[in-house]
Amino acid sequence: MASVILILGLLFFAFVALGVYAGVKAVGAAKRGVDRTISQARRTVEETTLRAKSYGQTGVGGELAQLRLALRTSMRATQEALQAGAAEDASLAESLGLFQRLSVHGRELDDELKKLEREPDRTTVASLLPSLKQRTERITHSADSLRWAARDRARQFSDDSLDALNAQIDVEAGALRHWTVGPDAPVQGQGGGPQSDTSGRSQSQSRGPRSQDPGQDPEQEQEQEQRPGPGQGSGSDEGAARAITASDPRRQAGYPWQKAPRPETTN
Repeated sequence: MASVILILGLLFFAFVALGVYAGVKAVGAAKRGVDRTISQARRTVEETTLRAKSYGQTGVGGELAQLRLALRTSMRATQEALQAGAAEDASLAESLGLFQRLSVHGRELDDELKKLEREPDRTTVASLLPSLKQRTERITHSADSLRWAARDRARQFSDDSLDALNAQIDVEAGALRHWTVGPDAPVQGQGGGPQSDTSGRSQSQSRGPRSQDPGQDPEQEQEQEQRPGPGQGSGSDEGAARAITASDPRRQAGYPWQKAPRPETTN
């Protein structure tokens, strides 16, 4: 009895611990989702504000907004391209590591530009603009280089795969167009064609009339001429029977995609 109570107690604590673990995981996932949503909303609002400042303001404030907007756009596009390509191409892992190092400099520059936007001394900020533009161009140029290199690599792999597929299709198309006549194919003029009938008829005619037997009675000869020979008198009947019992061409085996012939209706 004590062992049963002990087992039940252990099961109860195990279920409680499992429930607590699942609850903590669910809360953590929900918190990460909320944080991600808040970060995306904050980023969207900030970029919209920067775009409005870059188009609406003039002078130092507008130039700073343009620099921040160009930096953020280039870095975000490069990050998305590298992360999408690294899932299919493992060689982009090193490029992704280089981008992470570049992101540190980009973050520092973005924070500095953000602080300068609130700087009341516009003269000093104006004097720093050339160096800030140069740093922004260097960072964005490096980010753009990584992004376009990754895209060119993916495009080259796609072109190579398409070339190989086109070559295989050309070979298959050539094989499909290569047909030959089999050895059992009927040749015109041989077999039971009309040409053989005409040749046999011409041979029989060229032989001329049958020589008359001197010891045969003329009346018997006349009866033999009037009597049909083997294959002469019943030739029309056999031809008609053959025409009637000939195989219907519609019942011959066709292609799989052909419809079956419809049965004839009898009145």
